Amino acid sequence: MKKLFVIAIASLTFTSCTENYSNGERIGMITKFSKKGLVYDSWEGTLNTTQTGMNSAQPFEFSVDNDVNDPVTIANLDSAATYGWKVKIKYHETFGKNWFSNRGETNYFVNEVQVLDKDPIGNMFNTKNQSSGKVVDTIYVVIDKSQLK
Repeated sequence: MKKLFVIAIASLTFTSCTENYSNGERIGMITKFSKKGLVYDSWEGTLNTTQTGMNSAQPFEFSVDNDVNDPVTIANLDSAATYGWKVKIKYHETFGKNWFSNRGETNYFVNEVQVLDKDPIGNMFNTKNQSSGKVVDTIYVVIDKSQLK
């Protein structure tokens, strides 16, 4: 009876884990994208998310699912990392389906990549249209008058 109880609890635990724990999308620039791993090779990346032209302090780490390995997604992510494109990635988060990291190092798996801007830096400093501007970043300057001579 005790073995049956343990088997029932174990099977309930393995089957109750959901594939789509959460879904979402993030916008930013990919700063790292590489294939790595000792036992299971997987594509891993880091996205610096942006909000109104400013980078966030916390980068978003993601994986490409080894069970899917879409070559178009991998090519888009690699090009975005190489050329500095601004992209929107759609992802899903798993809960409990990646215990041995056989699908990727993170639980965030990219479903789709959409290129938003292939020249985000050049578009920030576009000098053709002087009548409109963009917020590039915000800085704060503190001037200590005692240090002035």
